[in-house]
Amino acid sequence: MSFSEEKPTSNRNGNGADVPPGASRTLQEILEANRAYAEKFGDKAKLVGAPSRRMAILTCMDARMDPAKFSGLSEGDAHVIRNAGGRASDDAIRSLVVSCKLMGTTDWFVIHHSGCGMQSYTDDDIRHLLGLDDDDAHHEGTKWHHVKKSSQTPADIEWLTFSDLAQSIVEDVERVRNHPLVPASVAIYGYIYHIHHGTLEAVPEANRIGAPQTVAA
Repeated sequence: MSFSEEKPTSNRNGNGADVPPGASRTLQEILEANRAYAEKFGDKAKLVGAPSRRMAILTCMDARMDPAKFSGLSEGDAHVIRNAGGRASDDAIRSLVVSCKLMGTTDWFVIHHSGCGMQSYTDDDIRHLLGLDDDDAHHEGTKWHHVKKSSQTPADIEWLTFSDLAQSIVEDVERVRNHPLVPASVAIYGYIYHIHHGTLEAVPEANRIGAPQTVAA
């Protein structure tokens, strides 16, 4: 038997992408959706990495949020940076600085949301949960209890949980505003996205802190 005959077989979807043997339904659905999307790709090939609307959004990874839909965005319009809680972590600020200084964005939005899981826990809660065996893992209300810790999880990680939704936005806008690599001319806006009715609510104190500053001539 030749070497090539010994390799496991795989199928291909309509656009030539490999589908591994035993692929999950999720993977198959994604590849099929991509095939349909690619068929109608059209002029999107002409888009560039710099956002045409010169804006960036920092928001949560919550599956109930679609920044493109609630902000009226299309491909090529904006940079969207997402993490748990939409927090202004070091890595989020790294991306924002690149967005501005290398790709010309001038307006940034920090958008947290109601019903956020990162508001349901404290950092100590998460550290405790990740340190327990999974034999007794169970779900109570909105929280999981007794979840096994991965041996690869750093013990000193900052989980960036919060208790006050509006205040978390103020703190993040302030952290971004005061970062030495963030230009004073960038406008930074703070908003709450309400998951139960889809509206954006301004956080006045965050918007005051994030207002662009002009340098006197």
